[in-house]
Amino acid sequence: MAFYDVFNGDADGICALHQLRLAQPVQSTLVTGIKRDIALLSQVNANTGDEITVLDIALSKNRDALLAQLERGAKVRYFDHHMPGEIPDHPNLSACIDTSPNVCTSLLVNRELKGQYLIWAVVAAFGDNLHESALQASEALKLSALQLDALRQLGEYINYNAYGESIQDLYFHPAELYQILHRHIDPFTFIHDEPAYNTLQNGYAEDMALANSIRPEISTDAGEIYMLPDASWSRRISGVFGNSLATAAPLIAHAVLTRLTAGGYLVSVRSPMATKAGADVLCSQFATGGGRKGAAGINHLPENQLAHFAELFNQTFSLKA
Repeated sequence: MAFYDVFNGDADGICALHQLRLAQPVQSTLVTGIKRDIALLSQVNANTGDEITVLDIALSKNRDALLAQLERGAKVRYFDHHMPGEIPDHPNLSACIDTSPNVCTSLLVNRELKGQYLIWAVVAAFGDNLHESALQASEALKLSALQLDALRQLGEYINYNAYGESIQDLYFHPAELYQILHRHIDPFTFIHDEPAYNTLQNGYAEDMALANSIRPEISTDAGEIYMLPDASWSRRISGVFGNSLATAAPLIAHAVLTRLTAGGYLVSVRSPMATKAGADVLCSQFATGGGRKGAAGINHLPENQLAHFAELFNQTFSLKA
């Protein structure tokens, strides 16, 4: 029997797997990538009796591969909070999927583990920009404000590492970062003892300083659209920059468009924090778009669709106002 762990390379995917494997250790094949690389199940070639754990990647983007794995006799556990479409009814599939806007995959895993490694779910929720959910979940831990802020930064740094046009844009391959992180039951030992933490902290500060110098290209009552240049720092910071904008101005929507080397744009959309609705509706209208209610994206927005995107952005979030 072989084990496969298939997970999003962001904070939520990494911390979800970290919790599970602290509680249920196995030797597994890791399958992950940059945050936008979510069609991951097709990379697994499982056989009868093999076990696949899937974390924080949309079932809707992996349906055919999932069905193929199930028909080959693999057993699949699926934890996620993105819109799944129709969930297959199969005896080999155990699906824990909740699309509530205040839930992330790590919180679902925490629920499954009955709070055994709650602190890592808090890290993930901060990284997924679910600050209220993180604070609510953390109440049982009785942490100080200083400790909570350290966990917030850790979640943001892990999330930051997942963004890029390719693995080459990242400081660490997500599988490598997971393996480093997995040496630590306590997140504070990772923060204080791991050189990887300093690398991410310094990179984040440098890239965020560059992003904060950018002014919005379009500003309306519905929200703001920012345009970042074709550069590695832009691709790394795009998602967490969107999160910071959403936190700073919770009544409006935000979109961060990063120019791609081959043309067009990578798009990150954040719904108003006050409503946490609309991002998935907007992005799903484009061929490479998807996500969840509060945060979604488009992997490739062609140049000639930019004006259409701006029009739909304004329409979508004007309705939510």
